[in-house]
Amino acid sequence: MSGDAHHAADGAAHGTLRGYLTGFGLSVVLTAIPFWLVMARPLAASHTAILIVGFAVLQILVHVVYFLHMNRRSEGGWTMIALIFTLIVVAIAMSGSTWVMYHLNTNMMPPHEMRSVP
Repeated sequence: MSGDAHHAADGAAHGTLRGYLTGFGLSVVLTAIPFWLVMARPLAASHTAILIVGFAVLQILVHVVYFLHMNRRSEGGWTMIALIFTLIVVAIAMSGSTWVMYHLNTNMMPPHEMRSVP
Protein backbone atom coordinates (compact mmCIF):
# COMPACT_ATOMS: atom_id res chain seq x y z
CA MET A 1 0.00 0.00 0.00
CA SER A 2 1.43 3.27 -1.05
CA GLY A 3 0.51 6.88 -1.52
CA ASP A 4 -2.07 8.88 0.33
CA ALA A 5 -4.83 6.31 0.71
CA HIS A 6 -5.31 2.74 1.80
CA HIS A 7 -7.66 0.59 -0.25
CA ALA A 8 -10.29 -1.76 1.09
CA ALA A 9 -11.29 -5.04 -0.51
CA ASP A 10 -13.79 -3.24 -2.78
CA GLY A 11 -11.14 -0.79 -4.05
CA ALA A 12 -12.55 2.24 -2.25
CA ALA A 13 -9.97 4.64 -0.88
CA HIS A 14 -9.78 5.25 2.85
CA GLY A 15 -8.09 8.29 4.32
CA THR A 16 -4.84 8.49 6.19
CA LEU A 17 -4.11 10.53 9.28
CA ARG A 18 -2.15 12.98 7.13
CA GLY A 19 -5.13 13.40 4.76
CA TYR A 20 -7.57 13.96 7.62
CA LEU A 21 -5.26 16.50 9.29
CA THR A 22 -4.78 18.32 5.98
CA GLY A 23 -8.55 18.45 5.47
CA PHE A 24 -9.07 19.64 9.04
CA GLY A 25 -6.45 22.36 8.67
CA LEU A 26 -7.96 23.57 5.41
CA SER A 27 -11.43 23.55 6.98
CA VAL A 28 -10.25 25.66 9.90
CA VAL A 29 -8.57 28.19 7.60
CA LEU A 30 -11.58 28.30 5.25
CA THR A 31 -13.80 29.02 8.27
CA ALA A 32 -11.50 31.54 9.97
CA ILE A 33 -11.06 33.78 6.92
CA PRO A 34 -14.79 34.46 6.37
CA PHE A 35 -15.21 34.93 10.13
CA TRP A 36 -12.47 37.56 10.06
CA LEU A 37 -14.04 39.20 6.98
CA VAL A 38 -17.33 39.61 8.83
CA MET A 39 -15.84 40.75 12.13
CA ALA A 40 -13.17 43.16 10.81
CA ARG A 41 -15.19 44.46 7.81
CA PRO A 42 -12.16 45.29 5.63
CA LEU A 43 -14.28 45.25 2.44
CA ALA A 44 -17.66 46.44 1.26
CA ALA A 45 -20.62 44.23 2.20
CA SER A 46 -21.19 43.04 -1.38
CA HIS A 47 -17.55 41.99 -1.79
CA THR A 48 -17.60 40.27 1.58
CA ALA A 49 -20.70 38.28 0.65
CA ILE A 50 -19.15 37.13 -2.62
CA LEU A 51 -15.96 36.06 -0.83
CA ILE A 52 -17.93 34.18 1.82
CA VAL A 53 -19.81 32.24 -0.86
CA GLY A 54 -16.48 31.47 -2.57
CA PHE A 55 -14.96 30.18 0.67
CA ALA A 56 -18.10 28.09 1.28
CA VAL A 57 -17.70 26.43 -2.12
CA LEU A 58 -14.03 25.76 -1.40
CA GLN A 59 -14.95 24.25 1.96
CA ILE A 60 -17.49 21.95 0.29
CA LEU A 61 -14.76 20.77 -2.10
CA VAL A 62 -12.35 20.16 0.80
CA HIS A 63 -14.96 18.06 2.62
CA VAL A 64 -15.83 16.09 -0.51
CA VAL A 65 -12.19 15.28 -1.28
CA TYR A 66 -10.61 14.85 2.16
CA PHE A 67 -13.49 13.46 4.23
CA LEU A 68 -15.90 11.81 1.78
CA HIS A 69 -13.04 10.59 -0.47
CA MET A 70 -15.02 11.26 -3.63
CA ASN A 71 -13.19 11.16 -6.92
CA ARG A 72 -13.78 9.89 -10.44
CA ARG A 73 -12.52 6.40 -9.58
CA SER A 74 -14.48 5.65 -6.41
CA GLU A 75 -17.26 3.10 -6.94
CA GLY A 76 -16.79 3.13 -10.69
CA GLY A 77 -17.63 6.83 -10.96
CA TRP A 78 -21.19 6.42 -9.69
CA THR A 79 -20.63 8.61 -6.64
CA MET A 80 -19.45 11.45 -8.86
CA ILE A 81 -22.47 11.02 -11.15
CA ALA A 82 -24.78 11.07 -8.12
CA LEU A 83 -23.08 14.24 -6.84
CA ILE A 84 -23.42 15.98 -10.21
CA PHE A 85 -27.10 14.98 -10.45
CA THR A 86 -27.72 16.27 -6.93
CA LEU A 87 -26.04 19.59 -7.73
CA ILE A 88 -28.15 19.98 -10.89
CA VAL A 89 -31.39 19.29 -8.97
CA VAL A 90 -30.41 21.73 -6.20
CA ALA A 91 -29.51 24.42 -8.77
CA ILE A 92 -32.86 23.95 -10.55
CA ALA A 93 -34.78 24.10 -7.25
CA MET A 94 -32.93 27.20 -6.04
CA SER A 95 -33.17 29.11 -9.31
CA GLY A 96 -36.84 28.19 -9.73
CA SER A 97 -37.68 29.24 -6.19
CA THR A 98 -35.83 32.53 -6.63
CA TRP A 99 -37.62 33.16 -9.93
CA VAL A 100 -41.05 32.45 -8.42
CA MET A 101 -40.40 34.67 -5.38
CA TYR A 102 -39.15 37.52 -7.57
CA HIS A 103 -42.17 37.39 -9.84
CA LEU A 104 -44.59 37.08 -6.93
CA ASN A 105 -43.01 40.14 -5.39
CA THR A 106 -43.19 42.22 -8.57
CA ASN A 107 -46.57 41.06 -9.88
CA MET A 108 -48.65 40.56 -6.73
CA MET A 109 -47.70 43.58 -4.68
CA PRO A 110 -49.90 46.64 -5.23
CA PRO A 111 -48.14 49.57 -6.88
CA HIS A 112 -46.86 52.17 -4.52
CA GLU A 113 -48.77 55.37 -5.15
CA MET A 114 -47.81 58.72 -3.75
CA ARG A 115 -51.27 60.00 -2.80
CA SER A 116 -51.90 62.42 -0.06
CA VAL A 117 -54.21 61.27 2.69
CA PRO A 118 -57.36 63.48 2.90
